[in-house]
Amino acid sequence: MTTRPATAGPDLDGSPYPRFTDDEYVRRRAAVDALRAAADLDAVVVHGTGNARHELQYLTAWPPRQEGWLVLAADDQPALFVQLFNHVPNAREMAVVERVEWGGTDSAATVAADLARRGARRVGLVGAIPYQAHGRLVAALPGVELVDLTPAFRRMRLVKSPQEIAWTRRGAELCDLGIRALVEVARPGVREYQLGAAVEAAYGALGGQHGICFIATTPMGGGGRFVPAQNWSSRRLEDGDAILIELSAGIGGYTGQVLRTIAVGDVPAAFQRLHDVAARTFEALVAAIRPGVRAADLLAIAGLIDREGLSVCDDVVHGYGGGYLAPVLRTPATAHGAPPDLVLEPGMMVVVQPNVITPDASLGVQTGELVLVVPDGAVSLHGVTRGLLRAGAAV
Repeated sequence: MTTRPATAGPDLDGSPYPRFTDDEYVRRRAAVDALRAAADLDAVVVHGTGNARHELQYLTAWPPRQEGWLVLAADDQPALFVQLFNHVPNAREMAVVERVEWGGTDSAATVAADLARRGARRVGLVGAIPYQAHGRLVAALPGVELVDLTPAFRRMRLVKSPQEIAWTRRGAELCDLGIRALVEVARPGVREYQLGAAVEAAYGALGGQHGICFIATTPMGGGGRFVPAQNWSSRRLEDGDAILIELSAGIGGYTGQVLRTIAVGDVPAAFQRLHDVAARTFEALVAAIRPGVRAADLLAIAGLIDREGLSVCDDVVHGYGGGYLAPVLRTPATAHGAPPDLVLEPGMMVVVQPNVITPDASLGVQTGELVLVVPDGAVSLHGVTRGLLRAGAAV
């Protein structure tokens, strides 16, 4: 695998908010129209929330903080309904959709009324629509067939456009800056939340947007934490600790993803072995990634961890790029189900992250990053040093 220099990404000075070209949004709308026509649908409704925003942001450029709904039909104007009244002005600033309205006190009822006005009889739904909201759609639309279009929609998004790749390269650059800032400030006495603040400040000062920043500090001798924490603690870093981090930052919903372990002090042999197994698994997986490779092939390679008598708490491989996507793979011994029948294609992105832990979950490491599938293999989108990092060292 080779590492290619990142591009500058989008011009953040050309618009108040990151936005793709008009041609890119036309391409996306045409792809959704093709899905709608293939499924014999009259309309498509895309739902999004702050925790599940990517489908909605993909088509509108607006990332919902709370609830948002987009209605698309063949021969009518798209409509974006925003649940919170005071979020409407900013949505109108950001969205590429001209019709942006308050969703009223019940957005599901508003969407149903809009679909009825359009005469829709068969509607595709995209996104994790809450049970109660779905029930209100059903009750308000008697005789209308509601179809889950989410799997097909997400499959459509697996192969990235050149603009998506450029934006993600910029996101990877911003992540790398965060890792470098973390390594620089890591020293005994610093609290976990101070480490996190340094990471986020590094990319935030350049317009980078937050995806995830999971951090845990733990003794390398064992008996402590074994995966990064979603919520930073006030624990002070000590000599002999490791910092475990999983970081995603970027722009416009397109983030890099990088995972690293930073050692503070001497590294015990058992901890080094754990990281060595993770590194070998990472290299084996990335060497195998190329067009035509099946998800099942990658799962088999991840079995290296099982054969070493070790385990994982997280996915070993997952699709990425404007959200968390297929395939999602662990190891054969820890798999939650059969791998998807999915074949890699050029333009797909995957995060390779063999975050190995001991079977008793007393010790763990983080390593991995986002790679892009290209015609002859895979290239990393990150430039930060790989391997077990040392506090204060150049990366």
